[in-house]
Amino acid sequence: MSHISVLLHETVDALLADRNTGIYVDGTFGRGGHTRLLLSKLDENARVYGFDKDPQALETAAILEQEDPRFKIIHASFADLKQELEARGIGLVDGVMADLGVSSPQLDQAERGFSFMKDGPLDMRMDNSKGPTAAEWLVNIEEEALANIIFQYGEERYSRRIAKAIKAAGYIDTTAQLAEIVKVAHPKWEKNKHAATRTFQGIRIAINKELEDIEAFLPQAVDVLKTEGRLAVISFHSLEDRLIKQFIQKESTLAEDTSWGMPQEREDTRRLKKISRVRASEAEIKANFRSRSAWLRVAERLALKGE
Repeated sequence: MSHISVLLHETVDALLADRNTGIYVDGTFGRGGHTRLLLSKLDENARVYGFDKDPQALETAAILEQEDPRFKIIHASFADLKQELEARGIGLVDGVMADLGVSSPQLDQAERGFSFMKDGPLDMRMDNSKGPTAAEWLVNIEEEALANIIFQYGEERYSRRIAKAIKAAGYIDTTAQLAEIVKVAHPKWEKNKHAATRTFQGIRIAINKELEDIEAFLPQAVDVLKTEGRLAVISFHSLEDRLIKQFIQKESTLAEDTSWGMPQEREDTRRLKKISRVRASEAEIKANFRSRSAWLRVAERLALKGE
């Protein structure tokens, strides 16, 4: 299955806010759906920088670089956004977007080891050129730490029982083996959801440091935005969405009044203004079932006092 970009037009339109030029960043290039649409709406002076650490995404991006001189790919995580832009002499930008989670091609290729639906080597690394595979990682992690990860990142209530079964199994080679171990250990399956869904999600998030990367990325994205520049982020599960929601909330709210009733000017430290929160339409969900859980949150950079 080829990758279908989720909330494609909604994201690009929100990012541009009726502009047709400027410097933009796609923090998760993937297969380039959002970037290509963005480039089609920009003039010849615009620039778009894509970030990705997935080898197949980088191959696709290299082809686009040859086709369109306005585009450049950066082999790095969006968690290193500021440093990578500064290294290229790029100061402030007009918009930053990111589409979080695993892309369809990663899920669909058995050899990448993300999916319990297709048997493949137990890998799960976004950047499969470095770091331990999921199989290696599971051997080295303590049972209690594994249970905590499955509970916290997979939101799996039977995490202790599942972690015990995984550790008792020894070295696990394939995704099908892991899925079967979880299925047997899981006492209560959810309707329309494979018993291993939450466990696979938890392990994947931990191995790829997905939530840590988001927490590192968001403040940097605001740092590099020009006044009135836009931040547009798509998330696919509640853990990601909660991080983005809380971050935008914090950056768009006045600091608490600590003056104890004394007349004193409060410093306005707000850096963002909330713009919108968008879900996939019924038509999109029908055409692409994976979009059912997607949320797009959009915010705009405010001018700081003295800017």
